[in-house]
Amino acid sequence: MPRGPEAAAEPTDVRALRWRVNRLRCMRPAELPFRVARSIAAYLEPLALRPGHVPHADREPAQHRWVHVPEGLDAALYLAAADRIAAGTLEIFGASCEGESPPRWNRDPKTGTDAPLVFGKRLNYRDRRRVGEIKYLWEVNRHLHLVTLAQAHALGGGTKYLEVLKQHLESWISGCPYGRGPNWCSALEAGIRLINWSIAWQLAGGTQAAVFAGAGGARFRERWLASIHQHVRFIRGYLSRHSSANNHLIGEAAGLYIAGLTWPCWPEVRRAGAAARHILEREALRQNSADGVNLEQAVCYQQFVLDFLLLSLLAGESAGDPFPEDYRRRLAAMLAFLASIMDAGGAIPMIGDADDAAVTRLAPRAGFCPYRSLLASGAVLFADSGLRHKAGRLDDKTRWLLGARAAEMFERLSTRPAALPRRRTFPGGGYYILGCDFERASEIRVVADAGPLGYGPLAAHGHADALSFTLSLGGLPFLIDPGTYLYHGGGRWRAYFRGTSAHNTVRLDRLDQSEQGGDFLWLRKARAGCSDVEFSDAVETLSAWHEGYLRLADPVLHRRRLILDKRVRSLTIEDRLEMSGEHEVEIFLHCAPECGVERTADGFAIRRAPWTLWVQLPSQPLGAARVYRGSTQPLCGWVSRHYDEREPTATIVWRARLAGRRRLATRLMCRSDYAAGS
Repeated sequence: MPRGPEAAAEPTDVRALRWRVNRLRCMRPAELPFRVARSIAAYLEPLALRPGHVPHADREPAQHRWVHVPEGLDAALYLAAADRIAAGTLEIFGASCEGESPPRWNRDPKTGTDAPLVFGKRLNYRDRRRVGEIKYLWEVNRHLHLVTLAQAHALGGGTKYLEVLKQHLESWISGCPYGRGPNWCSALEAGIRLINWSIAWQLAGGTQAAVFAGAGGARFRERWLASIHQHVRFIRGYLSRHSSANNHLIGEAAGLYIAGLTWPCWPEVRRAGAAARHILEREALRQNSADGVNLEQAVCYQQFVLDFLLLSLLAGESAGDPFPEDYRRRLAAMLAFLASIMDAGGAIPMIGDADDAAVTRLAPRAGFCPYRSLLASGAVLFADSGLRHKAGRLDDKTRWLLGARAAEMFERLSTRPAALPRRRTFPGGGYYILGCDFERASEIRVVADAGPLGYGPLAAHGHADALSFTLSLGGLPFLIDPGTYLYHGGGRWRAYFRGTSAHNTVRLDRLDQSEQGGDFLWLRKARAGCSDVEFSDAVETLSAWHEGYLRLADPVLHRRRLILDKRVRSLTIEDRLEMSGEHEVEIFLHCAPECGVERTADGFAIRRAPWTLWVQLPSQPLGAARVYRGSTQPLCGWVSRHYDEREPTATIVWRARLAGRRRLATRLMCRSDYAAGS
């Protein structure tokens, strides 16, 4: 599968200037003086940087642990993974990357670019000429692999894995001096590193770890603790604020909170941990709607944020510092939303941005599903049989986190899928579920989007997907959200995958519903909403609207009505365009790669055994339809199921030039070898 963007046509300096201008446009007045002050501080801080100064510790690291060594695991999987790490092979975004052990921490393993050791907060990590592909570099430096080494030791692999862990950490501390280089650019990355260090510390044996024995071990322990203190100091000084306070702030706070519980050795670390707890309590409610939707409008970030909140909850409980009930209820609601949009086969729509982000890696990658894992953990934590059914089985990550009680509690829960999904309307996040025969072989599940573009002024991880929908039949995705592909340096590919034409909705005049201003910011943002939703035994309907095209010289209001007739198993999409002048109108239907698409006398047949989805588009005299597959002129017919990977897929596009008020009807008829209700 292709990896990496083609060369961007626009010069890097021009793109950087354009981004800065657009970034300023997205700031509210109160943010401007804050940014100026932070820029001045970043300019002056290198002059006062004292990397060797760490105050005297007045307490020892904590003895309690919130990660457990479960029984009954296949230790061979973990030992083999640790052996690969020791030999220099790391897993990066699901691919094995051959290299050195320890890695070259300031080198991007994808491009081989060595980033300079200048003051980190003044290093432009978006400049691929200086740092390469920053996502790859940061992925290595999150130190997920150190957890694997510690797991192998804890499962009886001996101290040799701790020696590799020690070698990597000492190399990192020497190669990444405090405040300098690409690993001191982002407070979020430092927070994730602290979380993985906490897990590795516990599994290595804590203060009694064999790797701390002797004079050399004691020196290593002090170096590691000193770096932990520096990480806390760095994160406190550069917490994400204002328009940047999205999932980054939650991740930074989780790192500080867990560090404060694991290494309460200094008063300032304890204070930072206490302050971080307040941030977590506040942001868990602020960034996630009461009905459980993460307001970044990106499902991948929902699981990312859930991991931060869940790990913090478990760490707090083990330390006798439980979180309030409203925090727990919000986590339960977030898990219920994931369960509701997951189809009978376990697939979840790839709504919004996705980068395969993981806070930590506690299970061998083969067959691991982060969504099912979260549902399994939630089933045990909240004694929820519905989550247990959707999870399917108890995974290794849940066992490491919840210990011996996990298996017994999971098995005690009912396996019946009754009353799923429990909730089908999520007005706080703007998602609605239509369907029938849920959790059966004949299931039809439609997930429709009538919500906001994204969170905050930037809406950084949202896509221009208003009134889009996904459709799965019998647990098999048919009409999909094509995903994300790339972040920094993605150029026109980044613009395409987050644009309107990469979603199952309507585009006008080849313009996105919202106006992109950079890889992680939007300028003009489409407003969308639900007018009405009705459920009955025979028919379900959703009526919604968006006003993103009211910005056109001839304004257009787009209304869409989805009608699911369960008696004949058909979904009708009625698009109403309220306009005066003439516009180019396009309707997009993106098919899963496993589907075959054939033209028929009155439309198309989308086949994926044992199902056929018959598609009737608006009357042919009004427009023409064609299928794109892996097209680059225009970009169309692509799917990205993993970060930095894309593959061709079939996309049906209907086009016409229309004027005046119009009603366009698209009908999808679901047929299969299964009897309805089976």
